[in-house]
Amino acid sequence: MTEPGLIAVGLFLPLFPLSIVFNAVLERIGHPLLRSALLLVWPQIGLLLLSSLDVQLPSWLVIWGLATALLYAFRLLAMREMGRWTGFLATSAWALLWLPAFAGVPVPQLWAFAGGFSVPLVFMTLLAHLLQQQYGAAYTGLYGGLALRLPRFSGVLVISTLAATATPLFPTFFGMLQALIVSQPMPAVGLTVTWLIWSWAGARLLQGLIVGPAEPSPEHDLSLATTWGYALGLSLLVVAGIILTGSQL
Repeated sequence: MTEPGLIAVGLFLPLFPLSIVFNAVLERIGHPLLRSALLLVWPQIGLLLLSSLDVQLPSWLVIWGLATALLYAFRLLAMREMGRWTGFLATSAWALLWLPAFAGVPVPQLWAFAGGFSVPLVFMTLLAHLLQQQYGAAYTGLYGGLALRLPRFSGVLVISTLAATATPLFPTFFGMLQALIVSQPMPAVGLTVTWLIWSWAGARLLQGLIVGPAEPSPEHDLSLATTWGYALGLSLLVVAGIILTGSQL
């Protein structure tokens, strides 16, 4: 029953084509809080199932996970809708968890890594919902100049995107660094390429939303209280990343 059990885990630590299930479910959920809950819970279920198997992972799972991560990283480059963008990045990031799992990284540490990947995507999901409320859709290139029209929103979006794409000091960065250290040379190269594509895709997303001329319109920026709430959450992520790294040294 080992391989069927691993395939079940592959549904929650997405392996293509099983990854289609998660993205289909995420796309059909409209409420931002339900989408956020799904982003937080989905990989944790996979890690819980993985810990219950207590088996040595076969090497082909590393290749499969890395191929899935690369596939969805490349798909990010062509994705314009922000909600699906976050789903594809989540799929790519969670698929990479097979690398440290294969290397024997303890499951509690993998839980922390998965949470570090999920929380910034939750922030981006909530921000995408605000765009949908104001413009009817959250597409890159549909409207620009948000940096001048919605400066607080744009600032939170930029930092959240940096956190989601594993920029230094955020837990995602340290999770990727740990996966890079414990991986064999060839998987490490694939992981590095995936990481670089994330950064490229994040830059393209932000360019399509916050750059450009600003047109007068009745948009409502984030309130100061909401902005400080996001700032606190992102600051806690930085602290968590530093603590996580310190516990490994």
